Amino acid sequence: MSKKFIIFVIDDLSGSGTPEEMVAIDAFNDQLRANDQWIFAGGLAAPSRSTVIDNRGSANIETGQPLFPNPEQFSGFWLIQVPDLETARNLAFEGSKACNRKVELRPLLG
Repeated sequence: MSKKFIIFVIDDLSGSGTPEEMVAIDAFNDQLRANDQWIFAGGLAAPSRSTVIDNRGSANIETGQPLFPNPEQFSGFWLIQVPDLETARNLAFEGSKACNRKVELRPLLG
């Protein structure tokens, strides 16, 4: 039975996504698809376009800013399906190399 993981791309927002990196990312994506490991991938808008919403107890609160004001933020992700953690780790290393950024690997529950 396969397990699902998310690989978050960590970026310092310093002008990422060079043409060479995009070629490597596309090749990595193609590899995931060919190996039936691909579920979904996407890029995220800049944190300046984030807002935290809290409507617990009908509070109707919106911050207009990201949750964490760190210089490093998630800028994209891969959602993958693999047989085990070791395979997920290997793919996280490959993804990090492809996009030339740090990544965070996290299993999905369930």
